[in-house]
Amino acid sequence: MKKHKLKNGITVLFEKNHSKSVAVEVMFKVGSNFESRQMAGISHFLEHMLFEGTKNRKDSREIANEIEKYGGEFNAYTTGDRTAFFIKIISKRFDIALDILSDMVANPVFDKNTIEKEKSVVLKEINMVTDDSRLHQWVLFQKALFEKHPAKNPTYGTVETVKGFDKKHVADYYYSHYIPNNMVISVAGNVSEVKERIEKYFSSLKPGKKIERETVLEALQAKTKKVVEKKKTLNSYMVLGYKTVPRTNKDSYIFDVITSILGRGQSGWIFDEIRNKRGLAYNVGVNSESEIDYGIFAVYAGMDKSNIEKAKKIILQQFRRLDTASRTDLEEAKTYIEGNHALTMEDNFHHADNLAVWETIKDARLADSYLKNIRKVTVDDVKRIARKYLNNRYTMVVIEQK
Repeated sequence: MKKHKLKNGITVLFEKNHSKSVAVEVMFKVGSNFESRQMAGISHFLEHMLFEGTKNRKDSREIANEIEKYGGEFNAYTTGDRTAFFIKIISKRFDIALDILSDMVANPVFDKNTIEKEKSVVLKEINMVTDDSRLHQWVLFQKALFEKHPAKNPTYGTVETVKGFDKKHVADYYYSHYIPNNMVISVAGNVSEVKERIEKYFSSLKPGKKIERETVLEALQAKTKKVVEKKKTLNSYMVLGYKTVPRTNKDSYIFDVITSILGRGQSGWIFDEIRNKRGLAYNVGVNSESEIDYGIFAVYAGMDKSNIEKAKKIILQQFRRLDTASRTDLEEAKTYIEGNHALTMEDNFHHADNLAVWETIKDARLADSYLKNIRKVTVDDVKRIARKYLNNRYTMVVIEQK
């Protein structure tokens, strides 16, 4: 992996391979965790707006067609700490991807009518998340889990804040936060002269003053929390989980191994106990996230409300069962992570995104040591972490069928 810093502050990451495609991702180190209460959802809204036309490309269809007519893919996403835009395209069209992305970043047209139209689109997206219990359960869970950390707030903001956005809000926030010295451009694929070609398209961007956010480290939960929301659904949905550690904490790798033991595919302990053996749920899994200054570990399942207490007991039993984890359990978890990681990184988008995420956390070079850190995890580490974190002081959220 090669890493460069351009004169205007852009960090360039590049990993060459021999595929027929290239993925280019432009990532800004800013997301919903940076927002004030009044600006909640503005980062996600800007993610939408950058596809809505530039000074050189009049609207979203023109941008989309210029990528899709070559068989390329494009998309974007927003999280608490980053906003990313990417194009995946055949290698010989690399310059087209750079031209489009640089135009979107340098020349957005925040047209009043388009802003109003996109507000309507985002409000429909919020309604869609609220309607879909498998998505809405995570909004409720993070709101209940965190007390001070901005990760408690949904990335899309609120209906009230989105309705209040105008051209001044959008432009002011964009030009103060989305600056080149707060930008990572990550490239994975079969291309050459990457630094020089990126400089050609992005060097005109002028750096600004970086806006930092305060690091928030919350204490572990002192008591059990439970939130129940009743809804007209045919199933009930539950999430049970904990605050954990940031990615820079070495214990985050132990959580990855525990997630593999408990939640990998259809052979993880929790899937096996809840679905395979008892048929209590169709959708069941384990999710672990380690971010810049927070972490989450949670088990989720969808089932009839009559089975929620049974499922909760089984989940807690599996946490306690980690105290008897064997070397075989550990090795199978590690080989799963190794294999899954290799298969995922074969996709150039995932490869470019992985490098950029590590760079926003601390340094893209840490991506190379990820599997080494996984291999260092011991059985004693698994037992220690399970005892310390996976206890009876959990947060549980239930969307209960009426």
